Amino acid sequence: MHQPPPVQQPTPEELIDFYGLVPLPREGGRFRRTWAGPERADGRPEGSAIVMLLTAEPDDFCALHRLPTDEIWHFYRGDPLSLLLLSADGTARTVVLGPDILGGQHVQFTVPAGTWMAAAVAEGGSWALFGCTMAPGFTFEDYEQGDAAELAARFPREAARIVALSRS
Repeated sequence: MHQPPPVQQPTPEELIDFYGLVPLPREGGRFRRTWAGPERADGRPEGSAIVMLLTAEPDDFCALHRLPTDEIWHFYRGDPLSLLLLSADGTARTVVLGPDILGGQHVQFTVPAGTWMAAAVAEGGSWALFGCTMAPGFTFEDYEQGDAAELAARFPREAARIVALSRS
């Protein structure tokens, strides 16, 4: 039986070129919107999807932010992605998106509306390609940037990570 040749892992630069990824303002990382549904009466798209790339380079992370609707994160390739989640009830947790499903990583995870979230390539990794889907769709007016000092005071056990994953 003929074995197909192994799939070659792309480089971050090849992915940036292939998808036409551009810097995501305020949040960080590189992205491209790949789909937006029909416009609703309120001007928002019915739904939206992006593909995004983060590397382990300094300052390449998704900064703490929250959105008014659920956001579904999808892992595609590369190294695991660490997602810090700070809930309104005062709890904090880390979810890892990655290929080791039986080891507790997720290929898909829904962040509930109103949850503060931030993401970075997991320790020891070099890059991650992932996507996010929302319905109704994302608009830049939805994006609420996290305040590091305020969030660190509310979640003192996560203060160091909050500061590391925030932008002024």
